[in-house]
Order: sequence, then structure tokens, then C-alpha cells
Amino acid sequence: MLSLIEQPPLIYRILFPEAIWRIKYKGRKVAFVTFDDGPVPEVTPWVLDTLDRFGVKATFFMVGDNVRRHPRLFDEIKRRGHSYGNHTMHHIQGLHTSRRKFLRDVSEAGALIDSVLFRAPHGLLTWKQAKAVQQHYNLVMYDVVTRDYSRKLTPDRVLDNVRRFTRNGSIIVFHDSLKAWRNLREVLPQALQWLIDQGYELLPIRP
Repeated sequence: MLSLIEQPPLIYRILFPEAIWRIKYKGRKVAFVTFDDGPVPEVTPWVLDTLDRFGVKATFFMVGDNVRRHPRLFDEIKRRGHSYGNHTMHHIQGLHTSRRKFLRDVSEAGALIDSVLFRAPHGLLTWKQAKAVQQHYNLVMYDVVTRDYSRKLTPDRVLDNVRRFTRNGSIIVFHDSLKAWRNLREVLPQALQWLIDQGYELLPIRP
């Protein structure tokens, strides 16, 4: 049975029909590697170097406050040719936040992150928040959550999530965060190699 965490259920996709969950190209086997919650100096530079080693361009959904504190890392992400998007200013969850406060937080991050791509923290927001966000942004969700952040999962289990749930067009979520570092440093190189060996063309999400 599919996990409701690793792969979002059909009903959730139906609630947000205009959001981007998968991106399929005719005649091409593709996947999209994304990272949430950075940039942070303890993890993001290693992620960038690892992506370079495999020749992969990814998409970083960044917390505005991290961009404010680490502007050179933001510049480095752009310099290396990766795509990027808004992940709110303070990583607030929409379901626990008023519409006005949530949109203000998105706007504050938007002043620092010049992108029309947006992903809500945890992928959770209300229908009204989504409608308002989509007036200015492309709402990017996900097809696979690796759960690299979980202290309950071993690196092998995280890698297994990538292997089990990735399909053509999948948007895969990793995290360039301290919380995920224990798993990420082992899993990311193996996951990238596995995806490449399976014939996936790994692409950034472009506006």
C-alpha cells in the first residue's frame, strides 16, 4: 500500500488541480530532483558539489530567512545553473496560519527570491491560500517525498523510498537541511546514481 507521506494521495491532488505534481515529457523518461528548506552552509555546498559530480541540475525551494542570512549561497545556487523557488520566509505551515499572515510571509520571501516557483512548507496549505498564491506563482508540489529528514528512517529506507515511488515525471523532494544531513550524505549520491542507471533524465523545474 502506498504511503500517504512518501506519495500524496489522489484526493489531495484533486483538491489542488492547478498545482504541479508531476511533469511528463512525451518520449522522454524524466525526473526532477528538488531540495527544500535551505540554503544552509553546513549542507548546501556539499549538495551543490554532489550535483556537479553527477552532472545534475536541481531545483531549490528556499526559506527566505536562510537566503537573507546566507546570500552568497543563494548566489552560488544561481551561478551553478540550478533552478530555485520560494518556500516562505519563515517556513510556516499554511494549515496553521491565517491566509493574510501566510501570504505576507510568502511576499516577504519573494522580495529576496526572484522566482515564480513556490512550494508550501510540508506541501500543506488551504484551498484559499493556494488560489491566492497562484495569482503570482506556479504552485509546485511533489510526487515523491524521500523522508530524508526522518530520524526514524535509516539511509537504506530513505533510498528505498526513491526506488519504490519514483516514476516517469516524478518531482522528488530531498532537504538541504541539518535535520536531513545524517541521511542525505549517504543517500543522495546513491539515489542520483540509481536514477541515472534507470535511464532518468534529471532536469530542473523551469518557470
